[in-house]
Amino acid sequence: MIRCIAIDDEAYASAIIATFVNKTPFLELICTTTDPFKGLKMVQDGEVDLVFLDIQMPELSGIQFLKICGDRCKVILTTAYSEYALAGFDLDAVDYLLKPISYERFYKAVAKAQILLEVPRVVESTVTAVSSVPANDFMFIKGDAKNRFIKVNYQDILYVEGMRNYLSISTKQNERIVVYQTLRELENQLPHPPFYRVHKSYIISIEHIKMVEGNSIQIGDQFIPISETYRDEFFKVLKD
Repeated sequence: MIRCIAIDDEAYASAIIATFVNKTPFLELICTTTDPFKGLKMVQDGEVDLVFLDIQMPELSGIQFLKICGDRCKVILTTAYSEYALAGFDLDAVDYLLKPISYERFYKAVAKAQILLEVPRVVESTVTAVSSVPANDFMFIKGDAKNRFIKVNYQDILYVEGMRNYLSISTKQNERIVVYQTLRELENQLPHPPFYRVHKSYIISIEHIKMVEGNSIQIGDQFIPISETYRDEFFKVLKD
């Protein structure tokens, strides 16, 4: 999880960012504050990975904040004034969000931050084609009660989100089926194609992709990040 704080001298602006953070699976909101010095101390104490930072603040501007915090964290600037964009990028801001901010634009920015923050690890490709075709076009998932099993058709699955020891399976019927199972276990059950791992927390069905742009996949109204680990293999699958 990416630990986030939102700093803005207008509390309602931070509240909007907080709403967006809370609906994004790989982000964790630590706090919102109107006090840039409080936020700066949290950054210096190593409590924060990503800061959503307003530029025009009376006591300490966002540009001054960026200069002080250096490379201790990643910063996404949020402001109503576009003329500060160049200064922000010169100080290695991840992105620049112009108010009013849409969730789609917010997601693009945090997906970029996620890639920059991702810890390099050994690449273990899980996008390997399976030559054998599954005998059935459905599977049974163990439910949340004893001796309860849920039948799920493969063609109905849009994507699967891992949540520690639980999974959330989103279907085209707008259902969310929550089961006690790891993403790795389910990945071994699903046929490849159409299912591919694109992130440590996501498996998607390529049959339901609406659009791929940059490092995110749109399925329905959901935007799903593509991590660096799975990026090359996933785009190879798309091209093939």
